Amino acid sequence: MTSDHSVGFDPADRLAQDRDSVRRRFWIKLKRVVARLPFAEDLLAAYYCAFDKQTPRHVQAALLGALAYFVLPFDFVSDVLPVLGFTDDAAILAAAIRMVASHITPDHRDAARAALKRGVEQDEAE
Repeated sequence: MTSDHSVGFDPADRLAQDRDSVRRRFWIKLKRVVARLPFAEDLLAAYYCAFDKQTPRHVQAALLGALAYFVLPFDFVSDVLPVLGFTDDAAILAAAIRMVASHITPDHRDAARAALKRGVEQDEAE
């Protein structure tokens, strides 16, 4: 991944290069924290965009970096802290989404809403 599409946190940048690991770890963490996650729909829309074969590679790289940061077991602000726990994850995701917003389609958003409505457990295979 080039520095143009880096989240600026080396462990996340390395993990982002392993798409299968990001995919697997994303669903594990999302299932664990979805109830406490105020930006779950945006996170899922970014996920669906990142793994959409129609999404340009540079957009996938930016979003995979943000998703990798989310799945890391350690980050700048611990996710177990009440209120503040996901602020760094939200900031990284918001920055990535701003960079690539035009590529997150209504289909990605619909898929995110549908996944939340039926429960994320069923969507791991997608």
